[in-house]
Amino acid sequence: MAFLYPEFNKNGVKTLCSIGGKNADMMMDIRVIKMKAGARRRFVKEDKEICVLLTEGEAVFESGDIRERAARKDVFTDLPVTLHVCKGTQISVSAVTDCEILYISTLNARTFPAKFYKKEDVIRTVSCEGLWENTAVRDVNTVFDYSNAPYSNLVVGEVIARQGRWWSYLPHSHPQPEVYYYKMSAPEAFGACFIGEKAYTVKDGSAGCFPGGKTHVQVTAPGYPMYCCWMIRHLDGNPWDKTRIVDPRFKHWEE
Repeated sequence: MAFLYPEFNKNGVKTLCSIGGKNADMMMDIRVIKMKAGARRRFVKEDKEICVLLTEGEAVFESGDIRERAARKDVFTDLPVTLHVCKGTQISVSAVTDCEILYISTLNARTFPAKFYKKEDVIRTVSCEGLWENTAVRDVNTVFDYSNAPYSNLVVGEVIARQGRWWSYLPHSHPQPEVYYYKMSAPEAFGACFIGEKAYTVKDGSAGCFPGGKTHVQVTAPGYPMYCCWMIRHLDGNPWDKTRIVDPRFKHWEE
């Protein structure tokens, strides 16, 4: 397990994990990429599916017959747009304004049609509303998971934790590895992440890498909502299908 405070390099890229490299047990290549207006990036992997998600700014996304121009004000008030392709398929992202994107890829031998997920395609839910005096209520935005993209080896979604609230609650784990990328609403904003019994300070731009079997619970300070992009890697023969193994000490809350 690892909790990270990565910095952008001179090319505007920070790496959260990589197959065969940093945090290889996550089984994913994940990078945060800042692009200046007018810049263009192309991505293609012969053995990996690729997902590119816009966190802020405006950009044009292209792949084959797909060409979509989309903008996102910020992660707290606007929904994501995402382009998802199979192995051997090229993605092009052209920045209309300064923008930030998340690049996510993993090994996948299957082929499938490219899909651009618009804001209206996002599956929106509210979790834990009315429980524990609303201390764990949060907004969950799922881009794709096993229910709508069973051909993928990835699950990609976002959580907006309201100020002062807990999330990933009840404490739970699952066999599949997961990565969180956090953004905070102000420079001084902070929260905490508990991986198993260890606590880490969450800051803007930090990340958590959670191996299978580890509980992972978060809380954010009053006055400051917390954003997270959550990315799960299915295991061969064992996909994450809303899999949730609650810590036995807290299981009485489910009854």
